[in-house]
Amino acid sequence: MREWVREIVHALEAGTPAELVAVTEASGSTPRGAGALMAVFPGGRTLGTIGGGNVEYEAQRLAAELLERGGCAQRRFRFVQGDAASLGMVCGGDVAVRFQYLPAGDAHAAAVLRDLMEASAGDLDTWLVLNTQEDSAAMGTADRSGPRHLKDPPEDLPSLLQNRPVLAGGWLAIPMVRAGRVYIFGGGHVSRALVPAIAAVGFRPVVYDDRPEFADPALFPRAETVLSGDFTKIGEQITLSADDYVVIMTRGHQADYEVLEQTLRSGVKYLGCIGSKKKLALCRERLLAAGFTAEEYARVHAPIGLPIGAETPEEIAVSVAAELIAVRAGVPGA
Repeated sequence: MREWVREIVHALEAGTPAELVAVTEASGSTPRGAGALMAVFPGGRTLGTIGGGNVEYEAQRLAAELLERGGCAQRRFRFVQGDAASLGMVCGGDVAVRFQYLPAGDAHAAAVLRDLMEASAGDLDTWLVLNTQEDSAAMGTADRSGPRHLKDPPEDLPSLLQNRPVLAGGWLAIPMVRAGRVYIFGGGHVSRALVPAIAAVGFRPVVYDDRPEFADPALFPRAETVLSGDFTKIGEQITLSADDYVVIMTRGHQADYEVLEQTLRSGVKYLGCIGSKKKLALCRERLLAAGFTAEEYARVHAPIGLPIGAETPEEIAVSVAAELIAVRAGVPGA
């Protein structure tokens, strides 16, 4: 997200306009849901995607027309085979798409987008808020303390600030920055595959290992931070919150236990531990003997990741990333 926003800001400040394209509603089977974003620039260059295929082609074509006259618009695309108003796709759904013109040098739009860039470096849930009325160019940001850059914000803004994009009363709120980090304990092969996988989908990985050679930032270019320290003293460098995720994949049973002992009652959003059933059973026995309850241990995702038959570090990374996505999205049972 940060790079996407930065490129739009740089374009506006360099004298290039853009058309911001956002899916505001989606029903049935569609390529992307509400909140999907794309920017279209003169000459046809695009950033982001609203799902590809015919809908994106038509959206790019319309965005190019709107760019020429500096216009905003709202359009609905249908995916019903044989329907005269459809795009000839067989998905069986429809989407509403908002087109918002961002003029070259638009100081307000640049300030809104820079606000998102700054928020992405912090640790606070932040939303992009768009007025979806056809003739409006109102946009701003919001967190739970209130709106920014909006002269006349939505009357019931708090109800818009949800885990997923929400459209109500002509306003669309899209979660752009999510609080919390993914703390990965252990800097081995799976961690090296996991960091780029989760960074690509908006998580903020922090790697921690007690071996300096495994806590080398050069091994984790997509990590927000790489830390080295004693596994028995993680609190000296890390303070966990309810928005954080903990992924335990150290080099052995003892270190896994040490991290679990310190994180099991932390209240984090997700706690997962890699390992064989035998190793995990030993960890559980030790934790119960140390005074933890079976209910507390039941919060641990172990074995870690979704059951997709993963074997290689890269496959395991995919399964763990998928589980983290499911938890973030609030999928029941995740």
